[in-house]
Amino acid sequence: MTTLAALTHPRSLRWIGFYGLILVVWVALMLMQLAGTTPGVGFWVEICNQVTAGTAFFPVLLMWVLMSAAMMAPTVIPALQTYNDLPVAASSGSGFAALLGGYLVVWLGFSAVAAAAQLVLADLSLVSGDGRSIVPGFTAVLLMLAGAYQFTPLKEACLSKCKAPLAFFLQYWRPGVPSAARMGFRLGLVCLGCCWALMLLAFVGGTMNLAWMGLATLIMAMEKLPELSRHISKPLGVALIGLGLWTGLTVILT
Repeated sequence: MTTLAALTHPRSLRWIGFYGLILVVWVALMLMQLAGTTPGVGFWVEICNQVTAGTAFFPVLLMWVLMSAAMMAPTVIPALQTYNDLPVAASSGSGFAALLGGYLVVWLGFSAVAAAAQLVLADLSLVSGDGRSIVPGFTAVLLMLAGAYQFTPLKEACLSKCKAPLAFFLQYWRPGVPSAARMGFRLGLVCLGCCWALMLLAFVGGTMNLAWMGLATLIMAMEKLPELSRHISKPLGVALIGLGLWTGLTVILT
């Protein structure tokens, strides 16, 4: 098979489209970072304006949608690869798209809730305009919540499915594009069960902090890999609880 034929093969086109989507989203986020200093990006300026109690909901929602897509799409690659390798799914590009679409719908819903939460937190003066916690006590609560969640049965149950995508598809497989979308939606719920608490740490690192987003994406992706998960999940929980306790202690002592 020639290089051109390989690149234009339906399976290759699916992955080119998928990685292209990730690239576009990260470029959009970088444009948002540059909006304050780069001319000709007025649309992004509106999205990136400091969030206050009077900020419109849609720009904050769009920011969270882009952020969630950029961070969560890479973490689902093992599941998408498993689906793509199934003989019954190999010829269905629409099934691949439906699976990814159902997955992203869940994170669209999460983004809506998170955007509303950011506006409420800004109204309560708990976070700054860039979504970063400005109240040490609130920061401590977020850190300890995320750390404690790492040890819960729900986290373990959801993570076990994320680490075994083949078993997931064998359990929920039904033929047809609508069924692929439903499986994607279910997979999104499982992923949400794994990652929602860590995603809320955006209010600690800053909702438009690309460095935090990159680090969090890497951690969440590695946590779903069976050979690495046991070295990451529980130690991460201990570290977050410890950091939260330290932050809370500094509040008490000052």
